[in-house]
Amino acid sequence: MRRRKKAVFCFLCCAALFLSMLLPVTAAAAGKRADKQVTLRVCNWEEYIDLGDWDEEDAIDLKSGDIIGKNSMVEDFTDWYYDNYGIRVKVEYSTFGTNEDLYNMLTLGDTYDLVCPSEYMIMKLMTEDQLVPLSEEFFDASDKNNYYINGVSPYIRSIFENNEIDGKPWSDYAAGYMWGITGIVYNPEMVNEEDASSWKILNDSDYYRQITIKDNVRDSYFAAVGAIKSELLTSGEFVSDPDYLKNLEREMNDTSEDTIARVQEYLQDVKDNAYSFETDSGKADMVTGKVAANYQWSGDAVYTMDQADEDDFPLAFAVPKESTNIYFDGWVMLKNGIGEDAAKQHAAEAFINFNSRADNAIRNMNYIGYTSVISGGDDGRIFEYADWCYGAEEGEDDVAEYDLGYFFGDGKDGEGRYIITAPSDQVNRQLFSQYPSEEAISRASLMVCFDDEQMQAINQMWINVRCYNIHDVPVWIWITAGICGGILAAAGGKRFIGSRGYFS
Repeated sequence: MRRRKKAVFCFLCCAALFLSMLLPVTAAAAGKRADKQVTLRVCNWEEYIDLGDWDEEDAIDLKSGDIIGKNSMVEDFTDWYYDNYGIRVKVEYSTFGTNEDLYNMLTLGDTYDLVCPSEYMIMKLMTEDQLVPLSEEFFDASDKNNYYINGVSPYIRSIFENNEIDGKPWSDYAAGYMWGITGIVYNPEMVNEEDASSWKILNDSDYYRQITIKDNVRDSYFAAVGAIKSELLTSGEFVSDPDYLKNLEREMNDTSEDTIARVQEYLQDVKDNAYSFETDSGKADMVTGKVAANYQWSGDAVYTMDQADEDDFPLAFAVPKESTNIYFDGWVMLKNGIGEDAAKQHAAEAFINFNSRADNAIRNMNYIGYTSVISGGDDGRIFEYADWCYGAEEGEDDVAEYDLGYFFGDGKDGEGRYIITAPSDQVNRQLFSQYPSEEAISRASLMVCFDDEQMQAINQMWINVRCYNIHDVPVWIWITAGICGGILAAAGGKRFIGSRGYFS
């Protein structure tokens, strides 16, 4: 018995000695892990993430609990990442103004790990093999921190999975952030809904100097194509074709020589008719009443109508009958930044996931005004937020049911689960802009990635429109040019005949 106690005593002494040797090593390893830092360079659109600093009265008081942004999203991410993974991450956050600005920055040698371009620029970067694919771990739905794959709208997810570049789906390389469509914000006191529901309004002389159009070639080209092909795009034969969506995308991205020439002529008419070409000032012009209609992205349309409502100046939003552009901004990782750095890639994918958590998606939507691609999955707070924003007050009489099942549902839910009972006017106002109806997106088309030759052709067209309007040339110049051309042709012909002797 004494021998057994002695053996136990010796074992405990050895174990204590072993632990005393192990503890410093473990502590050192833990300290080393805590001191490890990853630098993540993120480049996003200007004012496109919640900056925090909310007052208490700004809190979103959902039934499931309040949501408030006390710190910036970036600051909250760094704390969350350390709490979950024990690694410090330093986010170097910067911004860009347009997709083309971002591309030029990359071309000039700026280096980023994670950027957030729009769909056609994502396609271009994929085509040029500039992107790092998302890891298999990112798509692991069993990981509780993988908020994106567990929360992205089934509708959005299907688009990313079913669109490919060189045989590779977008979803392999890009995770959506915000989405929307394009249309016309208008003053219903000055513009009727029928006129606002066509791209042809942009050169309608009834609204001379009362309309603004986007000052970028891709958006303006899209609208112009819709206008010049209006009869085709709205014909019964075209709309009822089983390949309607495929045909629509082909027509809306047509860069044939004839189409480019017709677009140039149309946009030159628009230039004469419009109040201005603009990138951001159109919102203020609508709110102040300078213009009656504004070509706008749906997210900015929400902001514009919200601002106008503060002055009791109701505006509305219409989706052109010919087609609307469905656009996406999404996160992609760059080879020249991430490379093969697994730690950077993990931090980048975690940044995407953190911004995809339901409460954070709500914070970003509340700050930006655009619509998150996240529907929430099993987390019902995003639909609750939509209802909180747009649902009718109790006892309100003039209401309409607005079905969002296409976005929030997965095809397995019972009918009526995602219906908002909203004030009737929201059917063509903020709710319609934030979450377009299924009917509106049924005629939505993507802007595809043009190759270099196509881009060169439409860029030249754009230069011709913006810098030189053929319609402004006086008749006497055309007559003079014609006479001079005739004289030169005759003189050239004489020299040609004299030197070559082809005619006698």
